[in-house]
This record gives sequence, structure tokens and C-alpha cells, in this order.
Amino acid sequence: MSVRRADSLGGRAAIVGIGATEFSKDAGRSELKLAVEAVRTALDDAGLTPADVDGLVTFTMDTSPEITVAQAAGIGELSFFSRIHYGGGAACATVQQAALAVASGVADVVVCYRAFNERSGRRFGSGVQHREPTAEGTALGWNLPFGLLTPASWVAMAAQRYLHTYNLTPEAFGHVAVTDRRHAARNPAAYFYEKPITLADHAASRWIVEPLRLLDCCQETDGGQAIVVTSAERARDLPRPPAVIVAAAQGAGRAQEQMTSFYRDGLTGLPEMGVVARQLWRTSGLTPSEIDVGILYDHFTPFVLMQLEEFGFCGPGEAAGFVADDALPLNTHGGQLGEAYLHGMNGIAEAVRQIRGTSVNQISGAARTLVTAGTGVPTSGLILGTGD
Repeated sequence: MSVRRADSLGGRAAIVGIGATEFSKDAGRSELKLAVEAVRTALDDAGLTPADVDGLVTFTMDTSPEITVAQAAGIGELSFFSRIHYGGGAACATVQQAALAVASGVADVVVCYRAFNERSGRRFGSGVQHREPTAEGTALGWNLPFGLLTPASWVAMAAQRYLHTYNLTPEAFGHVAVTDRRHAARNPAAYFYEKPITLADHAASRWIVEPLRLLDCCQETDGGQAIVVTSAERARDLPRPPAVIVAAAQGAGRAQEQMTSFYRDGLTGLPEMGVVARQLWRTSGLTPSEIDVGILYDHFTPFVLMQLEEFGFCGPGEAAGFVADDALPLNTHGGQLGEAYLHGMNGIAEAVRQIRGTSVNQISGAARTLVTAGTGVPTSGLILGTGD
């Protein structure tokens, strides 16, 4: 089984193009237009045309189907189209799906995209207002009647246990928020450009659901992001330095639910990310000390700390100090807390920029980046490298 051995995908595909719309609170245009704009921009970045594309991958949550995007973007025949479930957990898995298609010869050029009006349209943070009956949704029936209605409330349960177990205060989460906003303040594309914060600002922000404050929770964004994937061989002939997909993985843990996995033996970790971590390390042959930049999904600050611990960058309960010490460059675009909330796709783009050497917060000599997708749900991750 792949969860117990290395896979053979690593090194066979690469990201060769990235493209995004502006990140705003009111795009003023449809989600389809955002998707098409991002796809075309990514193809231009890759030095490719719509005619080169024969595959598309997006999220089940996306309102712009692959076939419709292909038609609107001027893409012709498709040999591959796919969707990934679980919201932000899908981000890195879209790239994995694209890499699998390319490596197996099912497609030559695959574009992954995500576009939504998450601020001016449907707001994911507003809670569960209506849900069609599903087997998955049944689990929420054990939590919603007691007031656990929003993602923040679901995460707060685990966050409170984490603080109690390791004898920490909510300031532990503030280090993540401060780090992200420091990077966002230097990123002209970020919503919070030129707006850094301090630990005091974090501590003064209002409670959302204790122990989470406003500055522990990601923003809401309108926008689109696209990623172009092709073979490592073809990538060498394209204009941009390729970001080689060194390893890619998906993961779901035991007793997994969609952000309400409260019946596990413990609440201080993220077992689904542990599955991803083990697979990425197995396939890449790398260790935490060999990662130059971490782009960790940051819809809520506590789960950044737990991810660092699941990946072995530090021990259980030690991640707050690890972040405070800047032991690993984190979320150099500003993350979803500081740049934009695009369900993690903008994080993949930042990882590519670090490999290319074009980030506004460039880490000197960055050759390997770790990227993760949404946490608290079945999730995914990537290690990207220069290929050298």
C-alpha cells in the first residue's frame, strides 16, 4: 500500500506556469471570468497557449466546471478532467492529480484552477445555513445542535485542548499571525500589504470563538489562481525555471471527519497531515532539515503549529517557539491570513516563486519548498524542487 512505501511519481512532472487575478473583497465579475482570467495568465506565464492544454483539475466546491472553463478559455479537446473533494484540503491534490495524468501519458498539459467570490458571494466562514442530507453531513448532526456551527468553532475545540495539554496561552498562536502579516506587508499582491501586526495587536483583537481571536482566522477573498503542470522533460524547453514535483501526497486519518474529528484518542495533532508527511518524506527521501521554505495552510493559526509538529520540524507543543525563532521561513507570501484566502492555491504559487527565485520575500538559495493544503479535513501536500 502506498501509505507504507515510497511511490514512483516524484520527479516526473513539474509546475511550469502560475497565474492569478487580483485578490479583492469584491471582484465585480463572475467566478467563471475569474477562473478563465487565472488560467490564461498561467498559460502565458508558462509560454503555452490554450491549444496546448488537454487536462483540467479543480475542486468539487468550484462553481465553474472544467468543460465550461475549457470552452470559455478557448481550450479544445480534453483527455482528462477531474475534481478533488474537501475544500482547502484539495489544493495540493489538484497538482498531484495533474502530475499523475502527465506521468501516465493520459494528458500532456494540465491546468489546475480555483476561483470564487468568497467575500462578495458565498462566505465559507458564515457557518452551516443549509445542507443537503449526505452520509458525510450526518457527522455534523452531532455538533451543530450544540452551537458548533462554523469552521472557527470546530477548530477552537482542538485549539483549546492543545493549549491545555502543553500549558500554553493563546499568545502561542500569535506568532503565526505576526509572521504571516510581516511577509504580507512586503507583498504588493497581498490584501494586508504594508499592514504588519505585533503580538500586542493579536492579543487585542476580539474573540471569535475562544481561544481564537480575529487575527487567528484567515480573511475572505474574491479571486482566482491557476497552476500549469506538464512533464519534467517538456518543462526544460519552456521559458520559466520549472518547479519539479519532488513528491505529492493525499491523506486521511483514522476516525476522520470534515473538521469535526472529535472522537479520536487525542485532539492535539492532525493525523491526516501525518499521513501526508510520512508519504512526502518517504518518496522524496528528504528530512525536515532539508526544507528551505514552508508554505503551510493557515486558515487558523493553531493548525499551523500542529502541522509543524506532524512533519517533525519540532516536538509536540514546541511549534510556537519554533515559529517565534524563525527557525523555518514560513508563508513568505503572507499566507491566507495576510495575502488571500484562495483555498491554498496561492500558497502553491508562492512555493513556485521561491523555486524560481522571484518571491518578494525571496529566501536565498531556496531549492526545496514544502506546501500543505487544508487541515482538519482529508488533505494533501507537495514538495517542490529545482530538479538539480
